[in-house]
Amino acid sequence: MMDVNDSSTPAEAARLLPVLDADRLVADLMTARDHLWDEQSSYENGRVSRWAEQDWRCLAVRSPGGDKTRTDAGGPGSAEFADTDWLDHMPYVREVLSSIPGPLYAARFMDLGPGVVGYPHSDPKFAPDWGMARLHIPVITHEEASLDLDGEVHRWQPSEFWFGDFSRKHQIQNLGPEHRVHLVVDVLVTPELAQLFPADWADYFNGSDVLYNRPAVATTDQEREAARCSFDAPAHLLETEVFGSLTGSQPQATFSIVDTGTGLAMRSPQDHLFPLVALGGHEYRLVGWSEERTVTTRLDGSRPEVELTYRKGHRSTRLLVPATPAP
Repeated sequence: MMDVNDSSTPAEAARLLPVLDADRLVADLMTARDHLWDEQSSYENGRVSRWAEQDWRCLAVRSPGGDKTRTDAGGPGSAEFADTDWLDHMPYVREVLSSIPGPLYAARFMDLGPGVVGYPHSDPKFAPDWGMARLHIPVITHEEASLDLDGEVHRWQPSEFWFGDFSRKHQIQNLGPEHRVHLVVDVLVTPELAQLFPADWADYFNGSDVLYNRPAVATTDQEREAARCSFDAPAHLLETEVFGSLTGSQPQATFSIVDTGTGLAMRSPQDHLFPLVALGGHEYRLVGWSEERTVTTRLDGSRPEVELTYRKGHRSTRLLVPATPAP
């Protein structure tokens, strides 16, 4: 099993190249000033749950399926990410998002209320070795709002554009009397995204610790038909919040790859569909996820099988399991 907490980024944060227009960001934000924002929520293994303990609210401008009520970061087992209706009223935010060179996942204005102190935690999946980056664009802030990221205290300012390695332990707090609002954007890591980072990060992005994501490819009806199968695998295969291993003695379950009519999906033992994205060569990742976890079908030989892969940077573990092609 690969260690999920051994962060390898050169620093806990990096200021990215673009300088943004703080006034235009605020102007776009004000188009939603009369709307009661929804509580922050989380997504785990196909289920959304609300956070109600703190004044921590969100306005989603990009979400799974373009659902503006989804304030979570999404994940596998959901719809493809799409712009929400809010973006129709925010031309500068749309311009900023379109300038980020990588497939965009969730993009949310996140409002931390006065007097709120978050709990220390880490988010292992939001780091380049998992193929993801979380970017922060401060919109409204003040001197008593801060982020403790791996022991370094940050007070990011409007017009700045930041990457934070949130796989490290971090804690947010707002000890002032006003709200703090950031636009938080999740994006899959690409070589083009790496060009936004400072020059002293070049060796890191040229090394083996970054999981670059490949573009999706189209599939034919014949390819989708040929990929249908069932197989037994570790029961946690689709539970991306569970950092399990592909090897060793552990509970097994039966999964299947099915054609939904609009694309391929993996069916879980609980009968939940996880849509798939084709990467070429009969390899697929989960919609809403990075290439940290893929499945490759090899069904045309005398011993049909699928290859399961977990990745962290260039390191990977693989497991070949027998498969039964669908009739």
